[in-house]
Amino acid sequence: MLCSATMILVGLTGGVATGKSTVAKMFKQYGAVVIDADELARHVVEPGKPAWRAIVKLLGKTVLNRDRSLDRQALGSIVFRNRTKLRQLEHIIHPRVASEQQRLMRRIAKDKPRAVVIYEVPLLFEAGVDKRVDRTIVVTADRETQMARLKKRNGLTRAEAIRRIKSQMPLRKKCRLADVLIDGTKRLNQLQVEVLSYYRHFLRIASGS
Repeated sequence: MLCSATMILVGLTGGVATGKSTVAKMFKQYGAVVIDADELARHVVEPGKPAWRAIVKLLGKTVLNRDRSLDRQALGSIVFRNRTKLRQLEHIIHPRVASEQQRLMRRIAKDKPRAVVIYEVPLLFEAGVDKRVDRTIVVTADRETQMARLKKRNGLTRAEAIRRIKSQMPLRKKCRLADVLIDGTKRLNQLQVEVLSYYRHFLRIASGS
């Protein structure tokens, strides 16, 4: 647990394309502080940084754009076909993301000691981050919805979408580990009502009431 006595840290995850970011944005609209693990990951792999150098050494320069930034599509096409390289990539990135998250938590604790902090982490359980949070939320969706969203959002083929989904812990297992489940296929107005209810619940815990 990385929070103060009054702050509450909530880990938010789900399957790929289940609606995690949509739910996170809603929490933010209601007043929660949101930390995005993907955003932290993009920061730690900026050109020239230690993680960037380790990734180039592992996967070669074919994963770089002309400006030396990582080509996420090229990166994904390699690691989602090779589980060993995927795990090696995670071992490069995850510890550095954890350090960044802890730094942000210290700053938030100083500025907003009773904050509700939502930590959006795609690999919350896989990376053991669930052991460092107070509550966990899993956003769910059926497989067909996930694939449709991946094809529309990322331009993936059906086979690529399936590989992307299978690269993560099965959603049903995440659901068994979660404190809270939110159906990411609901209409936005229904989601908003549900998220607001959970935000108020977490806010009461942070306030000690």
